[in-house]
Amino acid sequence: MNQRVAWPTRSRAGAAEPRRMLKGFTLIEVMVTVAIVAILATIAYPNYSDYVRRGNVQEAPSTLSSYRAQLEQYYQDHRTFAKGDGTCGYPLPATTKNFKYECTPANSGQTYSIVATGLTGTTVAGLAYKLNEKNAQSTTCTSCAWSFSGEPAYWVMRKP
Repeated sequence: MNQRVAWPTRSRAGAAEPRRMLKGFTLIEVMVTVAIVAILATIAYPNYSDYVRRGNVQEAPSTLSSYRAQLEQYYQDHRTFAKGDGTCGYPLPATTKNFKYECTPANSGQTYSIVATGLTGTTVAGLAYKLNEKNAQSTTCTSCAWSFSGEPAYWVMRKP
């Protein structure tokens, strides 16, 4: 039978008094707990990062779709998508936290291409969402976290 013995100690007055037993965790117990937390973190962190990325990606299709509607309204009024200086007729959306937007008119202002490019240093870096006057959608990935090849004819909203 294992019993812990408390050895008596001497007080300042010199009388013997029993030592209090210290209660706590052993080093092994703490190390096992840290190892379990580390294993859970290695599983949870990539899933959390992907979840955050999927949330940030939603910004591009939403902004591209509303910008497309504004360009179509501009076309109804002016019969062209381009202004005289060769830029798209409606002002571009401002660069946001995650994406930079570009619009390129072509074909004498009868067609256009809008691109939302993920900014460097964000979770969506390397992703580019494209849209044109025919509502043709596509996505490209250059060194992005989702790493897919080709240019799918739709907007990729999650890891394939």
